[in-house]
Amino acid sequence: MIRFVPTSPLTPQTDPWEPLNSATPPCYKLTSVEFTVTNMCNLRCEHCAVGDTLQIRDDEILPIETIIRRLDEVEDLLTLSITGGEPMYSERTVQQTILPLLRYAVNRGLRTQINSNLTLPYSRYETILPYIDVMHISWNYTSAEEFHQIAYAKSMQRVSLKQATALYRTMMDNARRLAAAGVFVSAETMINSRTWQHLSTIHQIVREMGCARHEIHPMYPSDFARDLQVLSLDQLREAVHQLLDNRDETIWMLFGTLPFYACSPVEADLRLIRRLRETKNVSVRNDPDGRNRLNVNVFSGEVIVTDFGDVKPLGNIATDRLDDMLARWQQHQLNQRINCHCPSAACTGPNLLVVDTYYPTTNFKERHALV
Repeated sequence: MIRFVPTSPLTPQTDPWEPLNSATPPCYKLTSVEFTVTNMCNLRCEHCAVGDTLQIRDDEILPIETIIRRLDEVEDLLTLSITGGEPMYSERTVQQTILPLLRYAVNRGLRTQINSNLTLPYSRYETILPYIDVMHISWNYTSAEEFHQIAYAKSMQRVSLKQATALYRTMMDNARRLAAAGVFVSAETMINSRTWQHLSTIHQIVREMGCARHEIHPMYPSDFARDLQVLSLDQLREAVHQLLDNRDETIWMLFGTLPFYACSPVEADLRLIRRLRETKNVSVRNDPDGRNRLNVNVFSGEVIVTDFGDVKPLGNIATDRLDDMLARWQQHQLNQRINCHCPSAACTGPNLLVVDTYYPTTNFKERHALV
């Protein structure tokens, strides 16, 4: 199969979703747009960030011409991402929404990513293979039994272990086949009360599936996952160190939204920062949301700062330019709480979830890098 995506490799040094790669704060550029293309999903995972919005059917999307016109206005656009729900759940969604967006992206030379649980037949993914750079999956399991517990934690219908095991095997097989087809498969694992002592085992499974990257993100209490137990900073540090002790160095390990900063007065934080900087094939991505990325809902046209569920929409693509809406967020009083930048540490500071969870009284703008 012919692949049309750019041939230059994705590496820790050339991550196009990193907000600092194309801007000098505080003047960020909108380089990444993410589309929510469905509110349907066949799973009900306990950690889902959008579980409260899931439905049994989707509304009609806005005219694709309207969406494309707004993308055309974004001069600095580098990446386009697709999320849900489960984007691949409906063939109609794939044909009417996903493929037009991906073809636009490829024709413009953009990097593309789609977020999927990989539980569907492989034939569903073959349709989009020529157009995707990154197949982003969630992987928080050490066994089919754990997948059964996690993926159906919020399900209204009973799902047997046999059914869940079949899906678990489908996910693993699909990941291997996609990787063999040349797709950059990136598995994201959340550090939470279930996973934090089992990250090395999860990493081994990710390696066996042929994933090119393993993403590690602490779990924060937002939206659907608001009731999950939050780990202490000590537990998070321990989890990261244990993972680094046992990882495969040939796999790119990307950490995101880590609550540890070079301006911390805590020596244990600074030791971890030093280790992350010095370890082979490891990167720490600054949070793109609200810096270089916005999320567009293809049904309502509303635009949000992706990870901040309590922030009202910044506008609507029916009436507003995307660049204008990012500028609106930059001036927002909530953003002013966290909009700091440390050039010496290449750090753009925390997002609102990190601040509210671990640093509610800390003024990061008064701190400076210590390593």
